[in-house]
Amino acid sequence: MQAGYGPLKRLLASPEFNVALFAFLLNFPWEFLQVPLFVAMPEMAHWDAVLFCTRATLGDVLIALIAFWVVAGLRRHRSWLLRPDTRSILGFIAIGIVITVGLEWHATELQQRWQYAERMPTLPLLGTGLAPLLQWLLLPPLILWLARRQMLGESCLQ
Repeated sequence: MQAGYGPLKRLLASPEFNVALFAFLLNFPWEFLQVPLFVAMPEMAHWDAVLFCTRATLGDVLIALIAFWVVAGLRRHRSWLLRPDTRSILGFIAIGIVITVGLEWHATELQQRWQYAERMPTLPLLGTGLAPLLQWLLLPPLILWLARRQMLGESCLQ
């Protein structure tokens, strides 16, 4: 056995690594698909748009990890993902939505870091774009399913 193989194997099997990995892999293309729904994004230089979408994806990964840790704290176990129940899944999704709505509002209303294009449908009252909201309704169940599947596959190989 090579030195460092044990810690690497533990990292790869950890729920946080798997949530982060699949959050990145699913959110990265979503961010690019949303480009036409934001002002100035379609005209942005290619590399600038790639960097912008990458930063947004890393933010999505952080949101997913925070949601995971909150549910883990409530469940009092980090491996809740191996046996998720409906409340845990809905909690994971709800936490992501609350954070996303708050961040979108802060970025568009307070900091004016980005603006929605006219074709972006928005929620009444909050003004949050529908695409970011759908992102946190549709992708989290897939993230959890893929992460769980990966972790169960890892445990079967041991």
